[in-house]
Amino acid sequence: MNTRVIKRHFYATAALLLAAQFGAGHLQAAETIKIGVLNDQSGVFADNGGVGSVVAARLAAEDFGGELLGQKIEIVTADHQNKADIASSTARKWFDTEGVDMIADGAASSAGFAILEVARQKNKIFVISGPGSSDFTGKACSATSFHFNYDTYALSKLTSEAVTKGGGSIWYFISADYAFGQALQRDATKFIEAAGGKVIGSAAHPLGSTDMASFLLQAQGSKAKVVGLATSGADVQTAIKQAGEFGIVESGQKLAGLLVFITDVNALGLKATQGLQITTSFYWDLNEQTRAWSKRYFAAMKDKVPSMVQAGVYSGVHHYLAAVKAAGTKDPTVVAQKMHEMKVNDMYNKDVTIRPDGRVLHTMYLVQVKKPDESKYKFDYYKVVTTSPGEQAFRPMSEGNCPLVKG
Repeated sequence: MNTRVIKRHFYATAALLLAAQFGAGHLQAAETIKIGVLNDQSGVFADNGGVGSVVAARLAAEDFGGELLGQKIEIVTADHQNKADIASSTARKWFDTEGVDMIADGAASSAGFAILEVARQKNKIFVISGPGSSDFTGKACSATSFHFNYDTYALSKLTSEAVTKGGGSIWYFISADYAFGQALQRDATKFIEAAGGKVIGSAAHPLGSTDMASFLLQAQGSKAKVVGLATSGADVQTAIKQAGEFGIVESGQKLAGLLVFITDVNALGLKATQGLQITTSFYWDLNEQTRAWSKRYFAAMKDKVPSMVQAGVYSGVHHYLAAVKAAGTKDPTVVAQKMHEMKVNDMYNKDVTIRPDGRVLHTMYLVQVKKPDESKYKFDYYKVVTTSPGEQAFRPMSEGNCPLVKG
């Protein structure tokens, strides 16, 4: 065999080996539909999101038998500690080197915006559940992002309108000093003023505050009829608990929690939260379907009650997988289009529309926390006051300034 033939044989063999290696790696990557749950698992939002969101995503995968289109559905997770830089770097690593196809949850709005920008750059899907800023479907909207839960507009509209029309005409806000708190106070102020009320002051607290005394004293000194809590997670629990210690309600002021989760009610107890009016997109005890799903969640989470964040993660992942199935591919552009085309159907949504700006038009509920003697069984916390269809609860698309929406 001459030198030329030997070289030709060597290069052909090498090419075959490289092709085999590439093919094996490509096949291995294609065999998995990888979903990343990126949220707060150790801080102020760990209770209403955290590991519970991971379990919710797994329940959605279970509904599809754990695999789709011959590919295993894999759920991976990470804790971004409510830090935008960690959220951004984790999302980038997941998309660039770890084969993650979509990200769910997000927790704090500041971290959520960081994830959104990476997903936009990489043309990947982001299902938003924990973050609440209405800007996700406004100026920051993306063709591959979907807001599968409450937002600051809907929270503000239902709660602040009801409280203001009920006599709470003068407000003082204690707000979280980051994107979510600022958006919530902004949106609530608009509805308070439209209902004939006014906001006479506000104080901004840092994320993870363990002492709300100075903010509560300012609110008490303002003589406002309503102390609006534009904060959430462990921070709202701290505010409500310490408001009780300062006698805020006993002195004649009313507390209005603009984002209070059922996990907060559970942690604080009915004695501390009774009478609070809360806006939510999900309650485990709404109907037979929500109770059946919650039973699965209880079993996986050792009898912890699911929040609307966790239900939103389930809904978003479930809809994503349904779209992958219908599209016959996990190509993000094709799947995102299919998610827009398909109606959302799951244990608490029936034929729900997704608008071009990414807003999922969930039904929203204004509920009131029961008195201790009204609760008849475990987690029997709410009575529904008002039901608001998504078309009425959320900001009209024409007012959102989403660049994707023409006109």
